[in-house]
Amino acid sequence: MINNIKKSFVLILTIAGVLTAASCQQASANNELKAVEFKQKMEAEKNKTLLDVRTPSEYADGHLAGATNIDWNGGNFGAEIAKLDKTKPVYVYCLAGSRSASAASVMRKNGFKQVYELQGGILKWRAAGLPEEGGATKAAGMTQQDFDGLLNTDKIVLVDFFATWCGPCKKMEPYLNEISKDMAATVNVARIDADIHSSLATQLHVDALPTVFIYKNKQLMWHHVGFVSKEDMIAKLKSIK
Repeated sequence: MINNIKKSFVLILTIAGVLTAASCQQASANNELKAVEFKQKMEAEKNKTLLDVRTPSEYADGHLAGATNIDWNGGNFGAEIAKLDKTKPVYVYCLAGSRSASAASVMRKNGFKQVYELQGGILKWRAAGLPEEGGATKAAGMTQQDFDGLLNTDKIVLVDFFATWCGPCKKMEPYLNEISKDMAATVNVARIDADIHSSLATQLHVDALPTVFIYKNKQLMWHHVGFVSKEDMIAKLKSIK
């Protein structure tokens, strides 16, 4: 009988855990808004907090109007959000959505009841042609003309848009460096930091990271968003004649 009670107790805990996880996933999904929806809901809210969790330099390069900057990777995120009003809805974003998702999770665990995330981050915001402020004095970064110059070669050109904080980007970096050396006779590898060259990223409709373009004779041969294994990347490069 004791064993039956224990089994029943374990079953109850298991069911409770599944229901809790499902509830959390549903809450997160409901609070992740596409760019236009994020803008509309945010603007309809009179008392709110708009939170940019990118680095100060990213923030200075352009941000949503009225946003407060608290760097997710700054080391004092917990202490800074403790100063915010937990009764107000919070609208949070980063560059592509990864850092804001982590920040939103922490905020919910710390008593913030309404936390809305910008799906795809400011990259999606820019891709939708929505307004931002700041960045007037920032360095121009790589221009479209500079980019076109990279393609002016008879070699295959592999262009990788990345960010230093992007997990999949970090996993791809070592093997991309290897490809750059091992296939140097036929392939040029250009890795472009989307944070630094945000204007170019917008022009090329880069709205998620990593994003890979492969060109041959200035023609786009392949475009992929997301992680690619070394084996698949090499196979794709070898398939291009």
